[in-house]
Amino acid sequence: MAAADHVSADRPRSYQDESYLHGFLVTVGDLQKDGVLQDVVLEVEGRRFPCHRLVLSAASPYFRAMFTSDMAESRKETVVLQGLDIDTFGEILCYIYSGTLHVSLDKVQPLYQAADLLQLDYVRDTCSSHMAMNVESSTCVDLYKFADVFSVDIVTKSCLKWKASHFTEVASSEEFCSLSVNELSNIISHDELDVKEETTVWEAVVRWVQHSRKDRLRHLPSILPHIRFNLLTSDDTAAILEHPLVKKNRKSSGVIRKVTEKGNPNLRPRLGMYTEVAVLYNWTGDGIELLFMNPREGKCTSCTYSPEDLPRPRHMTVTSNNEIYILTKEESEVETQLSLLKYNPAKNVWEDAGVPSISRERHQKWSFFKELLFEVDGTLYYVPVDEDRSLVQMKKYNRQTKQWLECSPLHFEEIEVGDDPSLALSCGSHIYFLTNEDMHRYNPSLDQWSKRTPPMDIPELSTAVAMGTEIFAASVDFDNAMVYDTESDRWQKLRCLPNAEDLDIDDLPYLFVLENQLHILITGAFNAPVVYAYDRSADAWKDAYAPMLNERYHAYGCCSPVARIYLPYLKKA
Repeated sequence: MAAADHVSADRPRSYQDESYLHGFLVTVGDLQKDGVLQDVVLEVEGRRFPCHRLVLSAASPYFRAMFTSDMAESRKETVVLQGLDIDTFGEILCYIYSGTLHVSLDKVQPLYQAADLLQLDYVRDTCSSHMAMNVESSTCVDLYKFADVFSVDIVTKSCLKWKASHFTEVASSEEFCSLSVNELSNIISHDELDVKEETTVWEAVVRWVQHSRKDRLRHLPSILPHIRFNLLTSDDTAAILEHPLVKKNRKSSGVIRKVTEKGNPNLRPRLGMYTEVAVLYNWTGDGIELLFMNPREGKCTSCTYSPEDLPRPRHMTVTSNNEIYILTKEESEVETQLSLLKYNPAKNVWEDAGVPSISRERHQKWSFFKELLFEVDGTLYYVPVDEDRSLVQMKKYNRQTKQWLECSPLHFEEIEVGDDPSLALSCGSHIYFLTNEDMHRYNPSLDQWSKRTPPMDIPELSTAVAMGTEIFAASVDFDNAMVYDTESDRWQKLRCLPNAEDLDIDDLPYLFVLENQLHILITGAFNAPVVYAYDRSADAWKDAYAPMLNERYHAYGCCSPVARIYLPYLKKA
């Protein structure tokens, strides 16, 4: 046994010297600068670049094939490279010998072409990403043409997305009339088209056809199916059928009739047709009423769901893809079962999310004070807090295995009855749990909790919401508010309403972020609920919007979730 232990302890291990790897590259760069051991000269536009065959071959499959095959260049001391310019090749050599790449918008296209020729994947991919990130009004046309010629999909998609999100501007430009049939079809097929009404798309198509009517009218039947007639009223469709471009064109009118008769409910509303709304709830005698509210636009729509359709909801979350989930709870004498329902906006119904339920026996040693649901980087997290508020026993859903997996638990000091409530929310790639005296952050990539600085200056912590990399928190009476920078782990005071004490708040306030602006819903004892918006540049809460709420509404969790909703679906229901 001792001998076996000795063999096991003496097993060979591998070690990697990171400083050697870095130092090796620095040394190779120094050899190039000093002109030492160079064994080949590359000539570009008449300029000579002495280099090392070994280094070039290690960096580029193009050079490796050149120097290790029977090609004539493998035996030459000077190799002339065609299709490259001096400045671009100098940048390529800098990358090969240092690992550092300098990219600017005015040089990115020739740099991409050089990288494509020399088979330098990192350089090519970096150039693609740089172009995709810099698509705007002044660059979109040029970048799209380049991406089309060289089949750079990431840039093509970025340009189409930009055109879609600025469709009104694009459709009124001279450039729009010069689009090819395929380019036009690709743009008007985009889900993210920023239009309020589908008639805007039809009007843009009319403008494009009439710019060169004789040549383009024959393309209209192939373009029409990309218009979403399911989003038009019957009057709008009838008006299009009577349009001169369609009325005398049997093929075009036939396409429209076929599309409208067949229908395609899977075609979603355009991005610009959605309204961002805060989602609140109210218990009624008929079930649960959900309120979809955008006070800035003066829009409030509510729908009531029966207990059979929406049984005992515990928490709601809206994912980064605008999917709305509700965590529901059912109890029997033997067990408690938590299920997930997903909102189907087209039908305005709650459907089984296709996620396994979470079950636990009723006689477990703890019961839960609150049960929450969050999404972080595409993963759903179930976050229960025990009744003593001293344990968070979290689970995450693995979409591949279709199982709920245990995460590292959070243990902390017990909060006595009467003390501040605990709040939990997601911000960026982390989940935060906080009270007045404690704050913890969960890192999913490490499956680890860590202590952070708590908001000590809010004695009655009531509501908190994330916006960007910051967390905003406020007290029950909204006489204390703070903002937390997740990157620097620092809290700062935030201005409150100057007349907060006069509001006579008798229900929990709820923070929410609507259209990238901080809002708070406040309910007074003798007044209807009102909403205030925070102007950060002025460090002031602006006058209340008037959503005209007659009932008292509540939020699931410490803040109101916000979703993008196509309101006609709700009104239709």
